[in-house]
Amino acid sequence: MHDHLTRRSMLAAAAGLATAPLWSLRSARAAVTPKVEGNLAWYDVSDWGVEGRGFTDVKRYYDRLPGRAEGVVRDVVWNLSRHSTGMSARFVSDATRLHVRYKLMNANLAMPHMPATSVSGVDFYATDDKGDSRWLAIVKPTKQEMDTKVIDGIKPGKRTYTMYLPLFNGMEQLEVGLPKDAVFEPVAPRKEKTIVFYGTSILHGICASRPGMSITNILGRRLNCPIMNLAFSGNGKMEPEVINFLTELDPAVYAIDCVPNMNAQMVAERCTPMVQQIRQAKGDVPIVLVEDRVYTNAKFLPSRYAHHMANHKALQEAYATLKQQGVKNLLYLRGDDLLGHDGEGATDGSHASDLGAMRYADAYEPVLREALGLS
Repeated sequence: MHDHLTRRSMLAAAAGLATAPLWSLRSARAAVTPKVEGNLAWYDVSDWGVEGRGFTDVKRYYDRLPGRAEGVVRDVVWNLSRHSTGMSARFVSDATRLHVRYKLMNANLAMPHMPATSVSGVDFYATDDKGDSRWLAIVKPTKQEMDTKVIDGIKPGKRTYTMYLPLFNGMEQLEVGLPKDAVFEPVAPRKEKTIVFYGTSILHGICASRPGMSITNILGRRLNCPIMNLAFSGNGKMEPEVINFLTELDPAVYAIDCVPNMNAQMVAERCTPMVQQIRQAKGDVPIVLVEDRVYTNAKFLPSRYAHHMANHKALQEAYATLKQQGVKNLLYLRGDDLLGHDGEGATDGSHASDLGAMRYADAYEPVLREALGLS
């Protein structure tokens, strides 16, 4: 169900996505002045910027929607938009140890089905000798304000580090600490057009073990491009008030994965107007419509399975209607394979575990590559 029109030729230039390894990213040259305390130099991340932040008129630096969204979107969406999921920051250093200190918005560090490492942790990756970004260390938060050594004994050498921010908590302040004599080069957020994800708790990051293992962050590494996570747990519902803010952005592609929070009637009523709303504002920017995943225990629950199949049918019909109307650059991702078929892809039947997140990314990747005009 893919649209093969001139997307590849049209978007190869428009998207401008980087294909070089992270090591080749140019450092931000603007001076970042650290606070030197004892043997450590502390660098405030907001001084050089995070990726995954689409608006500048925010109430707090790490918010995902602008301050003017408060009172426009539903309160629960606004509150969830203050989570830092999908945000990351990069820097280059030759440091052999890393420290971090940060203050979280919420004192609740974990959930029953999601650990503190992912709800409230900061996850560090580093480039290896091949220039690939590989996991390095995770902060294990125990309180709302953390000041801790992340790791030491790092192999000497200059490399790019990536910090992934908490998935289900907000960030008030974030600093990275290095030995004061270590090289520090901030890496500015990339200028390439981003992939904007609008969805539910699954894309929000529940139930990853740590931020780097959320579906959208996995895809960002695989495709080596910026991502923006505008998923809202329990509240991805194709709402026009939210879409209005999405259309203020200038992405390479929109991925719409809201069906897990909807029923067939809602899909039938909202999907076509939503795509038309995006088209009116953004022209032919590619849109990927994603079906509902199937609960991993649905084979034992007839009513649950029937719900999924009804959702799939409603989205398929909306897609067919839009294609008949001549809507271009519209792609479709089926939901049957998103979590796999062995029952092992979810923590609670619904939300992807790390295994499930990898399977989600496997399903998403070829469709996004097509949308982006990548080989």
